[in-house]
Amino acid sequence: MKITRVSVYRKNLRYATGGYGWGRGNVIEVAGSTVVVIETDAGLSGAGEFCPCGDNYMVAHQEGTEACARLLAPAIMGQDPRQVGVIERIMDHTIRGHGYAKAPFDAACWDILGKATEQPVWMLLGGKHTHGAPLYRPAPQKAPAEMVKEMDWLRDQGYRQFQIKVGANWRTDIERIHATVPLLQGEESAMADANQGWHVDEAIKVAQATRGLNFIMEQPCQTYEECLQVRRHVNQPMKLDECITDFHMVQRVVNDRSAEYVCLKISKQGGISKARRMRDFLIDNRIPVVSEDSWGGEITTAAIAHFAASTPPEFLLNTCDLYNYNNESTGKPGPETRDGKMYASDQPGLGVAPDFESLGDPVAVYGATA
Repeated sequence: MKITRVSVYRKNLRYATGGYGWGRGNVIEVAGSTVVVIETDAGLSGAGEFCPCGDNYMVAHQEGTEACARLLAPAIMGQDPRQVGVIERIMDHTIRGHGYAKAPFDAACWDILGKATEQPVWMLLGGKHTHGAPLYRPAPQKAPAEMVKEMDWLRDQGYRQFQIKVGANWRTDIERIHATVPLLQGEESAMADANQGWHVDEAIKVAQATRGLNFIMEQPCQTYEECLQVRRHVNQPMKLDECITDFHMVQRVVNDRSAEYVCLKISKQGGISKARRMRDFLIDNRIPVVSEDSWGGEITTAAIAHFAASTPPEFLLNTCDLYNYNNESTGKPGPETRDGKMYASDQPGLGVAPDFESLGDPVAVYGATA
């Protein structure tokens, strides 16, 4: 089996409920997604997707993905996509870094491998450990009272884990946490996610002012070293996200015991292949993970659903149904969600097909008909 054509699509995804406020002054209304479709001489095709949480997130953006595709697509042409490790090495030798741009190519190859072997991707990743992964949903930055209403609405939709978006003004963030966290019911849980927005002194002040409240502090500062400095001063459990970019960083987490949880965004890690190795290493060292991505539609969500399903439940904090955030579609069908959980497809591959009617014409085609 050989790759004969690679097509790249661009799709803007509008946030379904208006503006999505996060971090230090960031607001998203539209996120630009890139979908990669790989075709083969065997009649099988696969799809992957990358969508940043705004053009400044992880220094990754739509145009950068498309620019990398001009080098990656010709490099893998004629290769066997079922050999995902070979494809990964070819891409790493072609471009140094830019894992976000390689991630949709990697996912598309896993999709093809699943179809070729008539197995869902979760089977290829080690089996279904979790049937029904617990979902969280963000409550974007708003006035504290509005965020309480947002949580009530999410609770009515079945969500039981909430991500309280903070990181802008630390004084207002203290009010947000005090307004929302004490209202948790039963086994509900919350993460206060600063998305790198606080300075070290601000994060420590927030932790001191919210001492005794039951929540997870998520990525308080920009760098790993800053977060580690905060870690020495807080009692709340710590979750690290944006600063965990590669295997070296998960090794540091294990060595330093700097976090109770690590968020693995498949695109941030460079694709399913790399994320899997990081996850397994963290689990071997008894650190739970989150299965998610930066943003995206049905194709991205399918990938994280399979990743979550193949993660042991005691080491899976949660996952997210990103496609439900948007008004537009990138694929069909999205993973099933009900009662605050998400279920990976049992169909071969990722179990999702590109929504070509929604995607429109490709912005670039490489290979047979280019």
